[in-house]
Amino acid sequence: MAESHFSADPFAAHPDRHPMANPGYGKRRVPDQRPRTNHDFTHLPPREAAVAGYIDRLPEGADMSVKTLAQVLPYGQCALRTALQRLVHAGHLRRGREHLRGSDSARWVTRTWFSRTARDDVWWAEFTRGGGDGSSPSPPPAPPQPGPPATQSASRSRALILLAALGRTVPVLSLSARECADLEPLAAAWFERGATEQDILRAVTSGLPTPVHSPAALTRTRLINKLPPEPPPPRPVLRILECAKCGSPGRPEALPGGECGPCRGEPDPRPSGAALSSDRVHALAAEARAAAGRPAERTPA
Repeated sequence: MAESHFSADPFAAHPDRHPMANPGYGKRRVPDQRPRTNHDFTHLPPREAAVAGYIDRLPEGADMSVKTLAQVLPYGQCALRTALQRLVHAGHLRRGREHLRGSDSARWVTRTWFSRTARDDVWWAEFTRGGGDGSSPSPPPAPPQPGPPATQSASRSRALILLAALGRTVPVLSLSARECADLEPLAAAWFERGATEQDILRAVTSGLPTPVHSPAALTRTRLINKLPPEPPPPRPVLRILECAKCGSPGRPEALPGGECGPCRGEPDPRPSGAALSSDRVHALAAEARAAAGRPAERTPA
């Protein structure tokens, strides 16, 4: 009865009161998802659709353990475990571990990645390498916003504001409106490379000659000659997926549908033979020495 009631009203529970995991753990959303609709999970069975709809509304960092979900949803732990596995098969969910970016230690945290949009194995494999499949569905572009009325001036950029205020910081570098507009792209290039306002002011105003004959020319020269290098590309995020059933880590290619080979019924590729006995090891060593023409070693009495 509880299951049928929850299927009819999948959001009877309150995601905003759901327990949170320890900082750094718990649910994580994946990028490039379509806007939420009332038909996101209609392709799933009723129970799985209800669970997916609830998880979709959970905030970042929510506790995703089966035990916690069973405390807030009208399903037992076995039923929820099965439902989560089916969400993995459908491409909505993956569990795994992620290395904390910027961490000096080998600290890995447990993640549960959820996607409102179903993803295939190729997309999840690319996601573990820090990216996403460009062919995956993306949210539609936002409708164009009407421009400001002609009587209102357009908002000024960060670079233009800095140049216009330069004269108040250093009076000898006062610039006209025309000069600020001409220099705006040069200052904007600094911000694109991660510089701050203080970085630009320091580069432009330090060690000024006396007198300053052309503030605009001096500012242009310094913005060009002292432009910092482009920042290095960010290091890729290190992620490892886990089997939805046994939790064994593995490469995405070894987890089609989110399950490892043994859980899919495939034979275990690891050797199943028993370890060699000590007598057998000594016998094989004696054979190797004989083949090499070396005398056999005497066994201590």
